Amino acid sequence: MKRLLLGLIALTALLLGTVGPPAQAAPAAPDFRVLALYSGTWDAAHIDFVKEANDWFPKTAAANNFSYTSSNDWNILAGGGVDAYDVVLFLDDAPKTAAQRTGFERYVRGGGAWLGFHVSAFTTEASAWSWYYDDFLGSGNFRSNTWGPTTAVLRTENAGHPAAASLPPTWTSAVSEWYSWSNNLRANPSIKVLASVDPVSFPLGTDPNQSWYSGDYPIVWTNTKYRMLYANFGHNAMNYATNTRTSSTFASATQNRFLVDALKWLGGAPASTGPWNTLTSRANGLCVDSRAASTANGTAVQQYACNGTGAQQFRLTATDGGYVRLASRNDPAQVVDVTDRSTADNAPVQLWAYAGGTNQQWRPVAEPSGAQHFVARHSGKCLAVATTAATNSVQLVQRSCDDSASQSFRLTAQP
Repeated sequence: MKRLLLGLIALTALLLGTVGPPAQAAPAAPDFRVLALYSGTWDAAHIDFVKEANDWFPKTAAANNFSYTSSNDWNILAGGGVDAYDVVLFLDDAPKTAAQRTGFERYVRGGGAWLGFHVSAFTTEASAWSWYYDDFLGSGNFRSNTWGPTTAVLRTENAGHPAAASLPPTWTSAVSEWYSWSNNLRANPSIKVLASVDPVSFPLGTDPNQSWYSGDYPIVWTNTKYRMLYANFGHNAMNYATNTRTSSTFASATQNRFLVDALKWLGGAPASTGPWNTLTSRANGLCVDSRAASTANGTAVQQYACNGTGAQQFRLTATDGGYVRLASRNDPAQVVDVTDRSTADNAPVQLWAYAGGTNQQWRPVAEPSGAQHFVARHSGKCLAVATTAATNSVQLVQRSCDDSASQSFRLTAQP
């Protein structure tokens, strides 16, 4: 009887589908695969950054659906194993042997993506691997550094690049030591600077003999001949006597968002969406505004007293080639558009449903003041207020670029 009852119980369980654990859904395939290479042998601050990176990146990968593998075996570059990955990170060093260098060059020339930090560009012998230091990075030799490690206010210079699309016009980095270079990066037509030290940061450093007091210091850039980005941070402040970290490279939420967007761009995944911004005219202090808060096609884009409403908030979303569309917060499908695709001076500006038109795309150009002007893709002319008087409801226009305050706008990120 006992055996019969046990058999009936087992049969019932089988029929009810409760035998064995429930089936588990297969994990989603990662959008892209990241390999981080490091040495971890030079300078406690750099070693500590590697430790911190190898804690932060796996968590970030899990939250953003990419895979992260770290290794101190640089020979993976030489043996072809690197081809299993979409993006390679250099955390604290660069390839040393001829085979490693040849393998890395083959990888990036073949379309592989790269993100390098801080020490990955450091050298005093650029000529020993000129392709990497002079062509690929464009920086040449190390020239100087700041000391001690500090934050810096950085100025976004190319908000149209997908990796920089979520960056505000100026932002505060995490603590780092900062490098300068023998080559003038801006003289290289293949180098596009995404962020540089804003002059408000000067003096930068705490040692008067190792501080920067003026000058031009690119911090983040890309070489358009390759799928690459370099970020000149990755040096934690340290108590060297106790080998204790006193700052974190991942303490800046804005910098972290840049890293995520950078990896997504490098890996071919969609970037995060950027912040909503108000655009305030430097000429008269009024805000760019959608008339009557309308989102209908043909709504005038005008100047109006700043009021913090959605009608005065726009998002810069990268298209390609350094251009963005300016989407309205009240309806993100509607963007700032030059009426009838006109290329004439004083052509009015309106809202219209985004359809990929070149009259709906603008190239943001950073100005020394921290403001930006916006160049229309189809005409090469600048977004402008029609009058510098503080008069409400005057429609904006496009006009030949002239570096005047009437074409200059301060961006302020909104919640």
